[in-house]
Amino acid sequence: MFDHLSITTTDLDRAQSFYDAVLTPLGVPRVNRRERSIGYGERPATDGGPCYLSVYLSTGLNSGVVADNRHWCFRAPSRAAVRAFHRAALAQGGTDDGPPGLREIYSPDYYAAFVRDPDGNRLEAVTRQPENPGPEKLGPGE
Repeated sequence: MFDHLSITTTDLDRAQSFYDAVLTPLGVPRVNRRERSIGYGERPATDGGPCYLSVYLSTGLNSGVVADNRHWCFRAPSRAAVRAFHRAALAQGGTDDGPPGLREIYSPDYYAAFVRDPDGNRLEAVTRQPENPGPEKLGPGE
């Protein structure tokens, strides 16, 4: 649905540390750093390609970031990646806005975590993949 998204920050260096840490477990690379912006993901070469996120330094008379109900949700490849996203966000100065877990109100397999970045932007990582059971969780004969 989206081709690209842009959000703002009051501190580009802090934002880079934060977004590098939280997007790495989701497989989203930083692809550029400019004087007033940072880019993540890949610009789509054709329709249906990956989404691109720009983080811009807020400027102008009202250069703060208004933390409200807007939020950005990133697809995660696994529940482990959702948990890593959440841990990285908290380690980089983000705040918890909903710990990793099932959100059955959305669907039975909706596993997500919510955080706010240091500027108050609300972020989510979600997967609909089941927990990888691993060998220790398999039953007899499996």
